[in-house]
Amino acid sequence: MIGIWLRIALFLVGSALASVAAHAETVVLRGGTLYVSPDAAALPDAVIVISDGVISAVGKSGDVTVPPDARVIDCGGKTVVAGFWNSHVHFTEHVWHNAGETPAAPLTQHMQEMLTRWGFTTVWDLGSDPRNTLPLRKRIAAGEVAGPNILLAGNVFPKGGHPVYLPPEIQLPEAATPEEAAKWARDWLAMGEDGIKLFTGAFMGDKPVINMDPAIAKAAVDVAHAQGRPVFAHPQNKIGVETVIASDVDVLAHTTPSERSYSDDQLARFKAQGTALIPTLGLFTTVVLDPNVTNRLVAATVNQLKQFSENGGTVLFGTDVGFTKQYDTTQEFQLMHRVLSERQVLASLTTNPARFFKAAKKGRVEQGFDADLVVLDGDPLSDVANLAKVSTTIRAGHVIYQKP
Repeated sequence: MIGIWLRIALFLVGSALASVAAHAETVVLRGGTLYVSPDAAALPDAVIVISDGVISAVGKSGDVTVPPDARVIDCGGKTVVAGFWNSHVHFTEHVWHNAGETPAAPLTQHMQEMLTRWGFTTVWDLGSDPRNTLPLRKRIAAGEVAGPNILLAGNVFPKGGHPVYLPPEIQLPEAATPEEAAKWARDWLAMGEDGIKLFTGAFMGDKPVINMDPAIAKAAVDVAHAQGRPVFAHPQNKIGVETVIASDVDVLAHTTPSERSYSDDQLARFKAQGTALIPTLGLFTTVVLDPNVTNRLVAATVNQLKQFSENGGTVLFGTDVGFTKQYDTTQEFQLMHRVLSERQVLASLTTNPARFFKAAKKGRVEQGFDADLVVLDGDPLSDVANLAKVSTTIRAGHVIYQKP
């Protein structure tokens, strides 16, 4: 199956992508309170000018000239921040099947329900069928579908590690040897994927977790790192976390609810290796029906986030949306806020991922930066739930969501 996907991907990569930014209109956001970054003071009555997909001017009203032909968006009473990243999503729902041929309107509509109405301008897809996601990304880049910038990670599973929650008829890329893992990683990256995700632990229901051998994980990591690409990992237990560390994986794609906490040694190695964490706390409210069990899972994962953050680790926002249908981000923000400040939660959406993934022109609202912006109905530093109250989402200077 990889051969078919690779031929499709090479065709798509070889096709010229239309540049929506080249024909972007001039847009002005006027009158809102601006946070240039999570650690900045509020700038009231701000003006942001967007030209050709880039922020061309930022300042206080009266200090910035508004071009006469600009489309002006009144942000009075609202708050403006940089565009949000969701570093763990999946384009696996049925609506994305045959995304290269499906009419654009339903794709844009579902994109709004799932992502853009929640402020996401960049997302990491951590596992989907590239026959759907690569054409979808192409159509977004061409302006046919209104959506976020999509980064893709190709998956590698341990041999026999077909998780019970994935349909058995789906053929998964399993690796039994380091050589097989390295080949999968090379093939995914040649296809146009931007990183690799390893299942260092596969959940098998009432059977034991199948963990990936560290040597197999390291082989895939070495291929990705040689090309400057990040590697994510899905650990299921302590062994899977140890494999993340031993193989020098970059990002923990989840906390690990089966473990009460990280050990001091694990925290020290995370810090030394610069490992990042995507908590996905809300996910663990959906996996069991017993509220007592749910409370224990959430308590464990919130504690891991607390340990990780206090240890100085980089926290990245992510929800596993697409796997879960819990689109509303309010709960995730509130769970994170149990141990993180409002500014730290905002950083997990903006400056942290921009810095970690080396997106030098994203994450801040400054002149010369990409025009990825979110207009909120309330101040997120007074109430973290306001991060979910999105009025307008702008990517590359184009409005991709506006609240009716």
